[in-house]
Amino acid sequence: MKPVVRATAIAVATMLALGACDKNAQKPADAAKPAEAGKDVAADGKATYPGLPTEKEQISYTIGMAMGKQLTEIKDEVNLDTVVKAMRAQMAGEKLLLTEDQAKTIFEGFGQKMQAKQIAKMMADAKNNLDNGNKFLAENGKKPGVTTTASGLQYQVLTAGTGAKPGAKDGVKVHYKGTLLDGKTFDSSYDRGEPAVMPLQGVIPGWQEGIQLMPVGSKYKFWIPAKLAYGEQAPPMIGPNQVLVFEVELLDIVKPGVGNK
Repeated sequence: MKPVVRATAIAVATMLALGACDKNAQKPADAAKPAEAGKDVAADGKATYPGLPTEKEQISYTIGMAMGKQLTEIKDEVNLDTVVKAMRAQMAGEKLLLTEDQAKTIFEGFGQKMQAKQIAKMMADAKNNLDNGNKFLAENGKKPGVTTTASGLQYQVLTAGTGAKPGAKDGVKVHYKGTLLDGKTFDSSYDRGEPAVMPLQGVIPGWQEGIQLMPVGSKYKFWIPAKLAYGEQAPPMIGPNQVLVFEVELLDIVKPGVGNK
């Protein structure tokens, strides 16, 4: 997985160009969900919203919400009054303070600045997460019931199973929950309401090693060092060099060529 760097300037430019046509933008009815109790129904059956009596105002407010949400990420980099000033001038067909080429040059420079800022943050986070993770694992490995393998993987048997153990080329049917050291859940088959079936050759090294230790019917807890997880190439929801914590139930072994159960 490649590092993900948000092209903030491009995202903002796209959002401003597409506005409420963006598929990810909230619909007018959804915009009032935080104040659902304040929604009324008119005589014609249409929803009404306090403070937004007309459809034009509802659409306008929804577009403003979408734009505000997008700009929140860079709120310290922009002047909202100037943003509104430029929008008014553009929509009114007035003479603009910048040409299209000048605006493009500014946007490109801003994009490079934000990309460099994001990379610097990722590097700092990677170092901090690695240091904190190593410190945690050193202490965690001393706790009763926690075993550390030669690779650095740590595990604890929560429920001892009696079935067969999967091999490296097998698939497995599992229920699991993955969290960070702060307890934040980033993935869970329990939340999806059904177990997952996956080949061991297609998962992170910590899982490949750990699941092969488990007999069917068992439940283990794993602490997976960054080097056996995603390392610096982790997705944004996890972050670079994070220790991953998993609780895993091994429900069944799925042999190659056998359909999912």
